[in-house]
Amino acid sequence: MIIEVIVISSLSALLAFFLAKKMDKAKYEIYVSEAKAKAKAIEHEAEMKLENAKSKAKELELEAKNSYEMQKLELKQEYENKLAEILKKEEEIENILKEHYKRDEELKKVIKEIEKEKEYIQKQKEKYKEKLQEIEKVLSNAAGLTKDEAKEVILKKTEESLREEVAHLTRKILKEAEENAKKKANFVIAQATTRYAGEFAGERLINVVAIGDDEMKGRIIGKEGKNIKTLEMVTGCDIIIDETPGIITVSSFNIYRRQIAVETIKRLIEDGRIHPARIEEVYNKVYEEFEEKTKTEGEEILLDLGLSGAGIHPEIIKLIGRLKYRASYGQNALGHSLEVAHLAGIMAAEMGGDELLAKRAGILHDIGKALTHEIGGDHVSIGYDLCKRYNEPEEVLNAIKAHHEYEEIKSIEAAAVCTADALSAARPGARREVLEAFLKRVTQIEEIAKSFDGVIKAYAMNAGREIRVIVEADLISDDEAVLLSREIAKRISEEVTFPGEIKVNVIREKRAITFASAS
Repeated sequence: MIIEVIVISSLSALLAFFLAKKMDKAKYEIYVSEAKAKAKAIEHEAEMKLENAKSKAKELELEAKNSYEMQKLELKQEYENKLAEILKKEEEIENILKEHYKRDEELKKVIKEIEKEKEYIQKQKEKYKEKLQEIEKVLSNAAGLTKDEAKEVILKKTEESLREEVAHLTRKILKEAEENAKKKANFVIAQATTRYAGEFAGERLINVVAIGDDEMKGRIIGKEGKNIKTLEMVTGCDIIIDETPGIITVSSFNIYRRQIAVETIKRLIEDGRIHPARIEEVYNKVYEEFEEKTKTEGEEILLDLGLSGAGIHPEIIKLIGRLKYRASYGQNALGHSLEVAHLAGIMAAEMGGDELLAKRAGILHDIGKALTHEIGGDHVSIGYDLCKRYNEPEEVLNAIKAHHEYEEIKSIEAAAVCTADALSAARPGARREVLEAFLKRVTQIEEIAKSFDGVIKAYAMNAGREIRVIVEADLISDDEAVLLSREIAKRISEEVTFPGEIKVNVIREKRAITFASAS
């Protein structure tokens, strides 16, 4: 009985062991299955992330490639544009060189002709010397004159003969040189403008700003001069602070910059906060306002001229407004351009031309002056290049060049602009100058003319732009009158500073006066 119990207990224990072992195995298989399932899920997720990463990589690669291609195209286009500009400049330089070579050839021809004339004159002088020697002997023997007395008589007669011959040759050379007269005139005008610039700067290129009390001067100067240095740096103008009470002076050749500087200083004084950061802030604000103001003024001017819908480029419109801040010999460039535009429109209409096109050419003929402080070169070339870049009509381009004789007039509109430009500049009072300097110049011109032999009277006319010289008809011949006008003009150019040009008009007149008495 006990044995059976032991056997049964053993069997039960053994059975329980096997059952437990099988249950553990089943649990293990479940754990393994779950682990495999999780592993597959993780693997699938990793594969999905890998696929997404590959897709994003391809997108980034494609985007980078497209960006590269776009930049490549832009750089290629920029390169081609720069190359075209360089080729254009090379072509222009080549044309200029050709023109210079052509002028050199013409000059060489003129020099050769002058050399021939010199040789001819030298031969004539030698003949005169031979004749003098013969006449000296004859006069010494026949008239009882000494050698020195005879020599003096002959020299006087010879000098008169030579002067007539020189005058004749001068008249001949002047006639042959008429084709080159316009080029020479342009050179003379350029020289006169350069020589006059010093006096002009001293009289026209400063603004005075009232500051109230002298304490403000110290605040504008700032600690160790930081404020005034910042003002000069950002405005590009000279700020002059001296002992004159209640004012400071702003000086600059650029009127546009000077006006911005004046407005900046006024606002700083009103605000009271003056330090480098505030100065830059106020200047930038004033500069933006002036830029917008010039554009608005340009649009209003075109509207008044009837050109608001004419397709003029916005950049040119802004420069038209900026002409208000440019002057030439005291004449406002915008006022001058408006005068030219109105006059040219009227004349073009009378002559059967296009009135609006003439007005357009008139308002743009001096547009280069708005950029002469920023770009090197003369205002004609700057204006021509600007208008050509923005596709202005050929008549406008021709007017820009023709009004300073850079090329021949090719249209009615250009002719009207050239005439209107001369009228506007020559109008009395259009170009201001100091009265004392004007009177001094007029007196100097008259004195130079009167200093020549044979001159009876000399009158400066047309606001000093013309000098009329009355000569003695018995002493000055027609050929000598031509020579005299040249000599007077040369003396005036060398000794007098003046804008534009002065016309020297020599008048030779013979008057016969008889009185009738009552019978």
